[in-house]
Amino acid sequence: MNNLLNIKTPAENEAKALKADYGLLNHGLTDLRMVYWNLPTEALYEEIAFRGEGRITQLGPVVVNTGKHTARAATDKFIVKEPSTEEKIWWGEYNRPFNQDKFDELWSRMQGYAQGRDLFVQDCYAGADPEYRMPIRIITEHAWHSFFARNMFLLPKTVEEYKRHIPDFTVVCMPGFKGIPQVDSSNSNTFIVLNFEQRLCLIGNTQYAG
Repeated sequence: MNNLLNIKTPAENEAKALKADYGLLNHGLTDLRMVYWNLPTEALYEEIAFRGEGRITQLGPVVVNTGKHTARAATDKFIVKEPSTEEKIWWGEYNRPFNQDKFDELWSRMQGYAQGRDLFVQDCYAGADPEYRMPIRIITEHAWHSFFARNMFLLPKTVEEYKRHIPDFTVVCMPGFKGIPQVDSSNSNTFIVLNFEQRLCLIGNTQYAG
């Protein structure tokens, strides 16, 4: 839901309760309407229902419609080809190279698209061992994707841990944003582009969250 009317949502009062000091300005995301930081499960349920993103079914599961993409868009996945990964990727049909300049242009347009919108952030960890785990950040346009990320990864345990969280890798998922094949050299309007040098993944025009 693009909250153009500036309607107060159920979780707005707690949107900043678990905000990290390392904010979205560090990702170049500015002029946002509201950022919902690390909402707990209960608050995400309320936001999902309020925004009409899905239904709460008997005994509690959330049911959503992922649109035309009901599985991975394997042919729309790209990896930025740059010196640090050029010799380490098995390039081919499902690991297609992507130009660095095209990536920067795509990210710039996504940053523009985000302005004036609500975004949801989940600061998490990939990996259980504290010595080897990777701090990550999932930035999403939809509350249910934030709920999915919260269920998929490991969570900080204290308010102070949330406050100090700095991601080593960031995923930005904006299903409402479409790529332009003629401009981006993408296969279609859908894209999943990984940039290992910038430790950033961009996802657009797909609601599938698998």
